[in-house]
Amino acid sequence: MKKTLLFLVFVSVFSIDAFAQEQGDTRIHALGTYNLRFGEFGVGAGAEYFFIDKFAVMPSFVKYFPQVGNTSNFSFDLRYYVTEGPSQLYFMAGYSQTFENNQPGQPGTKRDYVGANVGVGAYIVLTEWVGLSTEFRFQSQFRQESGFRLGFAFPL
Repeated sequence: MKKTLLFLVFVSVFSIDAFAQEQGDTRIHALGTYNLRFGEFGVGAGAEYFFIDKFAVMPSFVKYFPQVGNTSNFSFDLRYYVTEGPSQLYFMAGYSQTFENNQPGQPGTKRDYVGANVGVGAYIVLTEWVGLSTEFRFQSQFRQESGFRLGFAFPL
């Protein structure tokens, strides 16, 4: 069984064309996120654009669902891809701004936190038109949140 599984993995890896990150490529991301410190789930979307080979920018917006209030996050990240092929590893760093309102409907309760993102992630090709996007990130602003992102990316 192990040999059969290993053989199938080997064949599938080498039967897929080399998927490179080339200038002008674009991906649309639909993602879910989970923050470890506060245990909040969120959903969001983003667009990734390769402005030169192996380097991409990705603005994204995530809406969280805390127990009380409203929280959302805007990030603008720079990604550097270190591998090519069906599994593409990247490192990222960027700008992050979190919008928080702990008491909706009452004046003076909105707060904005600005900081930086750092992290590592991977894009795994599933088919020609969809891939799995995974990421672990740390945000340096007041909440100092670390968390996971998992979603699908659709190359254009």
